[in-house]
Amino acid sequence: MKSALLTYLSFCLIVFLNLRVQKSKSESIKNGAELYRDFCYRCHGFNGEGQSDLIPPLKSSDYLLNNIDLSIAGLKYGLKGEIIVNGKSYNSYMAYQGLENDEIADIMNYILNEWGNNSEEFITSARVDKVEKSILK
Repeated sequence: MKSALLTYLSFCLIVFLNLRVQKSKSESIKNGAELYRDFCYRCHGFNGEGQSDLIPPLKSSDYLLNNIDLSIAGLKYGLKGEIIVNGKSYNSYMAYQGLENDEIADIMNYILNEWGNNSEEFITSARVDKVEKSILK
């Protein structure tokens, strides 16, 4: 009897420790702001406006807002080659940053809702996990 109770309690503890509470969108955006400052601002700027003809803007970016999974793939795997943002061609390289799926989700939630961007999407680490490298050109 004691061993059955001990086994049951051990199982419950393992299940409890492995359950993750999904963070809210506002928590994700807050975390994403910090991660953006650590990984993204050097190229895209504090205001998301990018760098002239070199780095595309994130602020009011049609590419970002219309190609969310491609944007996720760029963060997840790096991005190389031409993309068109707001009618302008950019052909630079964004290096793989080594971010975890939850960090990518947080950054995406931040940039999709900052600088006047407003998205109803709530990006989760599960969605990031499903994005494969093969969707990149």
